[in-house]
Amino acid sequence: MLTRSKLVIALSAAIWIVPMTRAVAGIDVTAGDWKLDFSGNVNAFYVDTNCDTGTNNSVTGGLACTGDKSAAVRNGLLPAAFVFSATTRQDNLDIGVTIGMYPGINSSAAQGVNGAGQPSALATPGIDARQAFLTFGDASWGTVKMGRDLGLFGKDAILDDMTLLGVGSSTNNAAPGNTSLGRIGLGYIYTDWEPQITYTTPTFSGFSASAGVFQPLDSGLYIKHTSPQFQIGGSYAWGGTGGGLSGKVWVDYVTQQLQAPSGTAGTTGTGSTIAGSFTGNGVDGGVKIGIAGFEGVVYGYSGTGLGTTGLFILATSALGNTRDSDGGYVQASYKFDRLKVGLSYGMSELKQASDERALPATDLLKRNSSVVGGLYYSLTKSLTLVGEYIHTKADAWNGNSATERDVAVGAILFF
Repeated sequence: MLTRSKLVIALSAAIWIVPMTRAVAGIDVTAGDWKLDFSGNVNAFYVDTNCDTGTNNSVTGGLACTGDKSAAVRNGLLPAAFVFSATTRQDNLDIGVTIGMYPGINSSAAQGVNGAGQPSALATPGIDARQAFLTFGDASWGTVKMGRDLGLFGKDAILDDMTLLGVGSSTNNAAPGNTSLGRIGLGYIYTDWEPQITYTTPTFSGFSASAGVFQPLDSGLYIKHTSPQFQIGGSYAWGGTGGGLSGKVWVDYVTQQLQAPSGTAGTTGTGSTIAGSFTGNGVDGGVKIGIAGFEGVVYGYSGTGLGTTGLFILATSALGNTRDSDGGYVQASYKFDRLKVGLSYGMSELKQASDERALPATDLLKRNSSVVGGLYYSLTKSLTLVGEYIHTKADAWNGNSATERDVAVGAILFF
């Protein structure tokens, strides 16, 4: 079974989005025909976590901690980052390359830079190379991207999450890894960094669309892939002037077939048949509105065999029958001069598969939810001071539940 600690380790490709969210434009250098850009961030937070110490608090897939209280100095939802990009125009084509490296400030355990942390003497953090892609295209017909970068499904959900500059749900605070969870698994499924070949249209009067083939992902015993993962997305954005109404709407879709290797699926000792394959599908969408100092976001997703927290995690029962999942979040913030005040609530639900509903309920996750209140103060255009209070709850199908409370204070600097 996938326990909370195993889920955290399996997930930890989880939270890395600096280039699209940096507060300033980076450091630009022109070298011959090429324009070079260096950008990134460094952040650090003090996080105080109170875990559930009661009974009946075991939740498989739950994101609220149990056991002792913990204190840590750690990264937030973003790790530190150093991103290099180079662009030029050759033979009527705009071409470019981007490579991003993401170190955390916390030492890494044996599982690697995306595993649990190792807060002990003589330990060291690692460098996680999450981005490496090329692009080519033209304003008249669009852009092709080839390499490793963010997926389409769930991308806007995390880019518009206010905890991107902070911590959100802390995750494994006693031994912190490169990142916290923010609202991942608590309102959206993580978009992830995936190998891909993606085409994006030009923007026509605010409309744009993308479609791509992606490296298929594993799920439990389903590790055979004879076709790629497919993702598509579309959006419409408009901008107000002089504090007028601005915003965007978007929708995305992901689908992938997952198969068990020959001889893996079959019949159990009880005579039950294990499915040889399943198809995971998911759709999401959202609306973001801004006027004057106010900004609001409403987002939701739904899927079958899609999983929770990460793509295709806990997507099926032990017999390979798919579980439905859905969730979303609402968020509102207002900026008073340099201070932004925000409040958000989100949840991610996982339904039982058809064969599980006929059996006694287990501690399988039913719902992860959280409430986040945050203060974000722009000390300069590059440096933001952050304070957050986070209340996280995990509920299981058998009635078990766990509650976690976090207080986080720190800063993030973009360049």
